[in-house]
Amino acid sequence: MSARHEERATPLIENAMRRALELAERGPARGANPQVGCVILSPAGDIIAEGWHRGLGTPHAEVDALSKLTADDTRGATAVVTLEPCNHYGRTGPCSEALIGAGVAQVFYAVSDPNPAAKGGADRLREAGVVVTDGVLADEVSQFLHPWLTAVRRGRPYVTLKWASSLDGRAAATDGSSQWITGEAARAHVHAQRAASDAILVGTGTVLADDPSLTARDAHGDVLPDQPTPVVVGERTIPADARLHGHPQPLFAPGTRDLDAILSELFARGVRRAFVEGGPTLASAVVSAGLVDEYLIYLAPVLIGGESLALGDIGVGTLADARRLEILGVERVGDDILVTARPHAPEER
Repeated sequence: MSARHEERATPLIENAMRRALELAERGPARGANPQVGCVILSPAGDIIAEGWHRGLGTPHAEVDALSKLTADDTRGATAVVTLEPCNHYGRTGPCSEALIGAGVAQVFYAVSDPNPAAKGGADRLREAGVVVTDGVLADEVSQFLHPWLTAVRRGRPYVTLKWASSLDGRAAATDGSSQWITGEAARAHVHAQRAASDAILVGTGTVLADDPSLTARDAHGDVLPDQPTPVVVGERTIPADARLHGHPQPLFAPGTRDLDAILSELFARGVRRAFVEGGPTLASAVVSAGLVDEYLIYLAPVLIGGESLALGDIGVGTLADARRLEILGVERVGDDILVTARPHAPEER
């Protein structure tokens, strides 16, 4: 292997990386593949091609950008890409080899690929004499890719837990009624979150009590193009006439409460974002297990009282053991408030 040689990221390179990040945002957030953008610069520093990954089975961002150029264009060029070029054969070939074959002289990237099957592109490029520099705008790109990076590093989907409650933390009234605590704007926001997720999880108790459809719908009640796979956690049998059987995506009901096993299987199926929307039992279980990566808490300006809390026992016996959260944002959604938070310290499993 050749000696490691890096170039400093100039303002021109940083601007190109910001453009690559804009391109990455055009790709689908769902599925096993990350959103990646690439900009190709001429030896003089001009942008001569752009590319991004459009989803499973399509050319990766680097190949997409290179496909718009001739061999004369790419010889001595610089590639600026948000994620380390891959180094494996999957549905497409290695981006590292594509860049080498094109005669690219330099590669700047933001974040190393944590996928064991795909990483190693930087080393392969260096072996071929390409000057490689990593860490360009790494914080910005890492934040953008946070759900995907977290999922791949932990070997399970990124888990977002949602609940809606009154200001005093109640998810239902004494008689069990809970529809609707929050308003239409908050419910529309939830449907957008469903559509952005690969899977949606509920417990058998919710299925039996509410018979939910778990589809992502627009303001008119029409089913959106992107739908999460419905997943039921629990051992009880799902009725044959349950609305979940009519979901656009095949129902996954493994008949177990083993969250680790369920999430592992979902990850193997390409699920990287899981949206937990069950009742207090499932919500408490994922919190207790340290499996929540992000919280979406919708608070309605009502007081209910009683015992129907949004969370049950999560294993906190004393305040010193309380699960501390980092508040990422607080916003108005119609008449309601949405609090977005993450565990204060990563709860590694």
